[in-house]
Amino acid sequence: MKTASKRFFQQRYLQLVRFLRGREPTVLLGLLVVVLVAWGFIELTDEVIEGSTDSFDRWAVRSLRDANDLANPIGPTWLEEAGRDLTALGGIAVMLIAIASTAGFLAINRAYRTMAVLLVSTLSGIGASLLMKSLFARPRPDFVPHLSHVYTSSFPSGHSMMAAVVYLTLAVLISPILRHFWLRFYVIAVAVGLTVLVGISRVYMGVHYPTDVLAGWSAGLVWAITCWLIAKGVNPKRESM
Repeated sequence: MKTASKRFFQQRYLQLVRFLRGREPTVLLGLLVVVLVAWGFIELTDEVIEGSTDSFDRWAVRSLRDANDLANPIGPTWLEEAGRDLTALGGIAVMLIAIASTAGFLAINRAYRTMAVLLVSTLSGIGASLLMKSLFARPRPDFVPHLSHVYTSSFPSGHSMMAAVVYLTLAVLISPILRHFWLRFYVIAVAVGLTVLVGISRVYMGVHYPTDVLAGWSAGLVWAITCWLIAKGVNPKRESM
């Protein structure tokens, strides 16, 4: 029995070694990120379902409001307007415009494989976000007035997830065609920055808990990298534009 079990694990180990051998470092890093972030998403979801994060979530949302009037967010009026502007960057209208504009650019340049990766990753991400929202059906924060209209449930944050899916997908599609490291770093940093700002704005607007946003970021990152890894496996050749 022990010999058979040992042989089984040896075979699995050899299969893993053969799979990893010859893979690009970026692919291996992507796989590692997917595993770790997916594990974090599962753990966070368990904590939210059990109610372990409720006190922190409520405290975080309240801390961004005037203690004497919960209808007013902290900070000057321009900050509230900036919050509305930033949250719009993760809205469905802006996302669809960005997707369609980029897809059109890729089509004109006959980068059809890249266009397919963009469309599959982003549009399927929208569907996944809506599916998860209906599955978990977490109520929105109801103890502060919302500064933005909402139509779906709270967990995970759809704006945060879609910002991660769309902006990070655009970044990983654009960065390979840039020659200089610092240009690639800049593109990815801008994508990450936009994603972070959209998520923070959702809590500031009182329409999401921090854990909703963390879950949205995590799910969006996993979705974007997974689609990229699948595309790398199916079509390892880089298209020129």
